[in-house]
Amino acid sequence: MSLAEGPAVSLASRLAALGSEPRLRILAELSRGELHVSELARRVGMSRQLLYLHLAKLEEAGFISGVADVAPDGKALKLYSLKEFDLRINMARILQDVS
Repeated sequence: MSLAEGPAVSLASRLAALGSEPRLRILAELSRGELHVSELARRVGMSRQLLYLHLAKLEEAGFISGVADVAPDGKALKLYSLKEFDLRINMARILQDVS
């Protein structure tokens, strides 16, 4: 899915979501496959509380999706995965967004 087909999110919001090194690390980890929050927090080296803030920005921008799941031991988990996207920026795209 291209971002143009996703939710109506401004180009500026999408770029802001990508304008963070920790968020880029999160995307890199999710490119390897779906992960639950605790494992993702370990891999990117941050608290789950801070990770949830970054995940919210990425989800709002349409780059990732989260779904509730249950572990074999009955513990609730939130699994995140990378959405397919192709973000291309040129002057025509910028003019389209500001019009």
